[in-house]
Amino acid sequence: MAQSNYPSKKAVSAWLMFDWAAQPFFTLVTTFVFAPFFAAAIAATPEQGQSYWGYATGFAGLCIALLSPMLGAIADQAGKRKPWIAFFGTLLVIGATLLWFAVPGHPSAVPIALTGFILALIGAEFATQFNNAMMPSMVPPERIGKLSGSGWAIGYLGGLLSLVITLGFFAADPTNGKTLLGFLPAFGLDPSLREGDRISGPFTALWFLIFVTPMFLLVPDQPKRMRLSEAVISGARQLKISIKSLHEREALARFLLANMINADALVALFAFGGIYAAGTFGWGSIEIGIFGILLTITGAVGAWIGGKLDDQFGSKTVIISALIILMIACVGILGTTKTMLLFFFPSEAPAASDGLFATVAERGYIGLGLLIGIAAGPVQAASRSMLIKLAPQNEIGQYFGLFALSGKVTSFIGPVLVAFVTQQFNSQRAGLVVLLVMFSLGLLVMLRVTAHKSQSSTPGSESM
Repeated sequence: MAQSNYPSKKAVSAWLMFDWAAQPFFTLVTTFVFAPFFAAAIAATPEQGQSYWGYATGFAGLCIALLSPMLGAIADQAGKRKPWIAFFGTLLVIGATLLWFAVPGHPSAVPIALTGFILALIGAEFATQFNNAMMPSMVPPERIGKLSGSGWAIGYLGGLLSLVITLGFFAADPTNGKTLLGFLPAFGLDPSLREGDRISGPFTALWFLIFVTPMFLLVPDQPKRMRLSEAVISGARQLKISIKSLHEREALARFLLANMINADALVALFAFGGIYAAGTFGWGSIEIGIFGILLTITGAVGAWIGGKLDDQFGSKTVIISALIILMIACVGILGTTKTMLLFFFPSEAPAASDGLFATVAERGYIGLGLLIGIAAGPVQAASRSMLIKLAPQNEIGQYFGLFALSGKVTSFIGPVLVAFVTQQFNSQRAGLVVLLVMFSLGLLVMLRVTAHKSQSSTPGSESM
């Protein structure tokens, strides 16, 4: 397809806004604000909170795994992507809004929080899947890495800004009633009821509604090919053919296996990083929020650099390098407790009278978090672009479905294993051993992937 047949720069910019719109849910809810709040203030103990959150994440991942390939295949046959994004985006908005009603001490707080989280996570992941499927028609193949990396970087920046707003104006320290910037919470939010933490759900819902709008208005969709009922039958048939053909596409099959392991480990790492810090160091929303801001900044930088390196050195090289960095960070976290840094360096235990990050162990944990930020973005961005390089472009939706399947079919296993090991040993630290094992396995599989371009149709095979 000729270069001129790709959408305008304005349309590409509007497509990139999806990552900006969706990322705050992952930043605020699944990682830095609501998840630690759930473990510290809603669940009976941090260990119970980590276990419950792990089981909820695993259940949502199982639902996504079972449905994503089929829905992707149906969307390929039906043509249009936007109706799917709209439906699952609505699910994200409803689930995130429910989180406001998880009031600490209320007997229904735990089920409300977990139900809202599961609905929102399913919505966010499926909306992202169908947005990803639009990528091959946005730019030429040689710019896919840059597009993917830029999307992740812009998403991280959206997460960063939303986190700064939440910590600076909404979430307050329950002891002094002040936000990170020293203000009283906006809109009269009550720190004693943790309303500043709970508002993270509705805030991410509103954020998504506002910033996803340019994508719907400016990005051209695929033309409608057939009715939904016909697409279901045709999609099921094509999905069966595609799955059977994986044995003939050895590189793609190995890549999907590696992605399955790596994505599972990343889900668990992000789900429990803030929870681990809350339980180990006693960090509240302010400390975890600052940690999140620093990690998100490095994540944006890592994703942007990773996208450029992807086009220059290849997706496989970027993924392998990032996995090694993540493994180093995991080893460091395992060697860091409230009284020890990196196995060998003693540290004073945090005290309530200390300032922010006053101990050696806390500062070391921040450094390890920055390593995770630098590496996580490139793994995710390069994996997205590598799939596009390996998969047949006229079946990209269902292969993004298989990509989502590979990232979700066992995504319940990582969090559930962390939850189980944490529960059995009554130790958050023991639960995180699972992550190091998973990243190691993912690296071994990824080393055996032969990176080459798919012998399939060009990105222009599907008309816009």
